Amino acid sequence: MVQRITYTRRHPWRTKSNRATAVKTPGGRLVAHYLPKKPNNPKCGDKGCQIQLNGIPALRPKEYRNVPQRQRTVSRAYGGNLCGQCVRQRIVRAFLIEEQKIVKSVLRHRELEQKAKAAAAKKTEKKGGKGAKKGGKKQNKFG
Repeated sequence: MVQRITYTRRHPWRTKSNRATAVKTPGGRLVAHYLPKKPNNPKCGDKGCQIQLNGIPALRPKEYRNVPQRQRTVSRAYGGNLCGQCVRQRIVRAFLIEEQKIVKSVLRHRELEQKAKAAAAKKTEKKGGKGAKKGGKKQNKFG
């Protein structure tokens, strides 16, 4: 008959967090050696990107505490959180938005100037500027 192992920790079910391998001791007993969870590589935090981040080791969250700061991040804006392509995209997007705001304000300013010129032209027309008679008598409605 096959020897069986009994779990010594946690619960008796074979789950991801309760993985163990059977190891035979020199005394001939089968003992459960618990296996740690495998770490995932850190991925880009931008929505829909999920590219693995270069230069950052794949460790369990608790193990990052023992790693120096220079190994946890990359020396760049959003280093350790976003990949280089996403950072570049954000910078370009911010620049284009600012450019668009500037263009909008310039166009609005031009439009206001044109309206002011048109209003000034109307006023001069009403007062009798260019099109009015010069030096003539004031006429009443009976002529």
